[in-house]
Amino acid sequence: MARARRIGILTAGGDSPGLNAAIRGIGKAAIGQYGMEVVGFRDGFRGLAEDRSVWLGRRLSGILTKGGTILGTSRDKPHRMLVGGEVVDMTGAVIRTYEKHRLDALVCLGGGGTAKNALRLVRAGLKVITLPKTIDNDVVMTDASFGFATALDIATDAIDRLHSTAHSHHRIIVVETMGHRAGWLTLAAGLAGGADVILIPEIPYDAASIAAAIGRRVRAGSNFSIVAVAESARNTEDAGVYRQAEARKRAASTPEQVMAAIGALATVEAAHAGNTIRLASQLEALTGLESRVTILGYVQRGGTPSAADRLLATRLGSAGADLVNAGVFGVMVAARGEGTEPVPLEQVAGKHRPVPLDHPWVLAARHVGTCLGD
Repeated sequence: MARARRIGILTAGGDSPGLNAAIRGIGKAAIGQYGMEVVGFRDGFRGLAEDRSVWLGRRLSGILTKGGTILGTSRDKPHRMLVGGEVVDMTGAVIRTYEKHRLDALVCLGGGGTAKNALRLVRAGLKVITLPKTIDNDVVMTDASFGFATALDIATDAIDRLHSTAHSHHRIIVVETMGHRAGWLTLAAGLAGGADVILIPEIPYDAASIAAAIGRRVRAGSNFSIVAVAESARNTEDAGVYRQAEARKRAASTPEQVMAAIGALATVEAAHAGNTIRLASQLEALTGLESRVTILGYVQRGGTPSAADRLLATRLGSAGADLVNAGVFGVMVAARGEGTEPVPLEQVAGKHRPVPLDHPWVLAARHVGTCLGD
């Protein structure tokens, strides 16, 4: 079997702490251990389609501790890319760039959506592997995704700090964390930060139940509460509407039905905007306590990656170089215990991992008296 001599690397989707550590892990292992050449492509799949590249070598030095990604990123999809105001299938352009640079493999750093795009390229004949990246920790078939540990540290620190003002002013502090479809970050930060209420998308909430829990705290002598809420957490009524919209999208079989279902789902998601602020107003009215909202937003994805994320990204990156050298493609490099394991992209692409309702973190939250909104 001919050994890989040149590989390409790109980062896709949202930025995440640890991306540069992963780029470094792949690059240094590929160059130092296997004598490969390494080419980086700027701004995700768009840079690959447009052939915007940079040689990686000396650029790998000094990036381990840097946040973001030195390659830049985007959410562009190879088969549906906006070009000149039109949506165009750029798969052919991607293949031409791959062949022009005489790549023996392409390594894509991203989440479930990136795995889905990578799988399309595999089916188009390219040799591709992926590494799991997301602060949401919702990539399937891996024990962990780099980015999560850093975001957890940041969110926990924020909740720690908010305790001071909540206690001093006898307020309800509602803090919104990221988590588009899964509640791992909110649940973990809420537990670690001692939040009194934790609301995640997997458990639809009832505002009256939350108010009752806060009322019990007041009667017990605690005149403040911290409510940690995922950005995608919904009340029981809204959750039902959202599930119906998702079901309609899954059941769509014709292009017209698919487009209509996507539009309906977008309408539901648009109506969800500002939900955290509405929840804070509801709780203020129901409890009589002053409420304040803190939305952490992109601060959770920024800054220096934690030691845990640097370690995980380096492990996954170097393991990725090993797989390329061994000729193993069409897989995601999954974290498995202290080791790694290649998982077929078919098992990862387009999927996400929600928090199981019987997960030990959920059970621990209930055991220590945390209200989960139900």
